Amino acid sequence: MSKNIKKIISFSIVSFLVFQILYLVVEPQKVIAATATDDVIVTLVVGSGITISAPGDVTMSPAISMVTNGSLGTVVWNVQTNNVTGYKLAVKASESPALVSGVNSFADYTEASSGVPDAWSVANGDKEFGFSALGTNTNTTTWGTGANCGTGSTPTATLKYIGFETSDRDVATQNTSTSIAGINTTVCFAAAQNNVFAPSGTYTAIITATATEL
Repeated sequence: MSKNIKKIISFSIVSFLVFQILYLVVEPQKVIAATATDDVIVTLVVGSGITISAPGDVTMSPAISMVTNGSLGTVVWNVQTNNVTGYKLAVKASESPALVSGVNSFADYTEASSGVPDAWSVANGDKEFGFSALGTNTNTTTWGTGANCGTGSTPTATLKYIGFETSDRDVATQNTSTSIAGINTTVCFAAAQNNVFAPSGTYTAIITATATEL
């Protein structure tokens, strides 16, 4: 009886081992798949652009006469740009002197120091025409700190004026793109006669504003 039990146990052990070997041989092996990767660069080009508004023509007020010696005018240019380095706005006159009526004219404003804007002042016996600028992107050291062009025929005392030239003179600069609303710059025109009569007539000046990407 003891020998039979031993045989049974031995057979069982051998059978178990054979089963285990067959299981290991027959069982499907897990396969680890090979992989490969690749990157792509997606490029989008956003082109830069710039626009400037087209305000209406300016009629200075009040009219200069034998009893009224000064006149003011105002224009606002709006510049929009998505250029990352910003823009500059410049103005110039089509001719010199800028304000003419036939053979008659107002002299371009004379600064105390040539080419440097200063407080509006026309010397005795002269009649002159000039401009100043104000806005978010104007340099207050150059153009003064006035918040408007003036009242009646009197220019704002804290603005600084200069005469027009036939080449561009920068009035505003920004070194970043603007918002969708753009940036407004106001250009103030002033004309005056001092102890002299300007000959009657309709005087006009063609002023060009140019917005340029930086």
